[in-house]
Amino acid sequence: MVFREVDVFEVREVLRGWLDGVGLRTVAARAGVDRKTARRYVQAAQEAGLTRDAGPSALDDELIGVVVGAVRSARPKGHGDSWETLLTHQEQISAWVGQDKLSIVKVEQLLTRQGVNVPYPTLHRFAVARCGFRPKGTTVRVLAGEPGVECQIDFAQMGFILDPETGRRRKVHALIFTACYSRHMFVWLTYSQTLSAVIAGCEAAWKFYSGVFKVLIPDNLRPVATSLPNSLSPARHTGRNDTRCTGFHGIRRTRAARCHSADPVVACRLPPSR
Repeated sequence: MVFREVDVFEVREVLRGWLDGVGLRTVAARAGVDRKTARRYVQAAQEAGLTRDAGPSALDDELIGVVVGAVRSARPKGHGDSWETLLTHQEQISAWVGQDKLSIVKVEQLLTRQGVNVPYPTLHRFAVARCGFRPKGTTVRVLAGEPGVECQIDFAQMGFILDPETGRRRKVHALIFTACYSRHMFVWLTYSQTLSAVIAGCEAAWKFYSGVFKVLIPDNLRPVATSLPNSLSPARHTGRNDTRCTGFHGIRRTRAARCHSADPVVACRLPPSR
């Protein structure tokens, strides 16, 4: 039997859509889960006392914890049936990956010939944990940063949608914000990849996150970066004017994966409220 982890954000998004009056089919499609899974989340929330007219404020951490605990698959021994099946073949698997130096793909094929069908991820975890397959060596620890400091931002193409005003199919882009510490994501849909669209998406993201990140890390974001590879190139003339009008500092593209808020040109902040 295959188990899957229950994502807290996944449960929250399903319940949030259900509270807004959206059908289960649409809610499941938005959250990226099966409709039956979305129904299980809603039923568990209803059993915990959630009603459809409760409002978004009812989705507190206590309720989400109860729902996650109710829908999570039970594992009395800490592992599923596939893991228990592999325990009976541990000696053979250890010989394959140790003496014969076989890959996990080949081990999976050999087990399948013997009538043992287990998921590949489970087999890989089992081989690493119990059979000495490629023991993980010492790695360099990377500083994860502090909560609310850094946020990654990038565009992605979503596809085409029918514009009701013009009756034409238009390309839709997604401006994706990802908090570096928690990996919590926010998506802003737009028809264009312009600096104005980026600023509008940032303002919507600040409302969603209930705050402003000190540093934005653009991944080669053309509307806020120059076309020159040198990170010290001046900002575009039009872009600089647009950012000044909205109170933003200029944003500079860099090759590194991390920008520091000590640089006033990299930091992206909203002006104080007046």
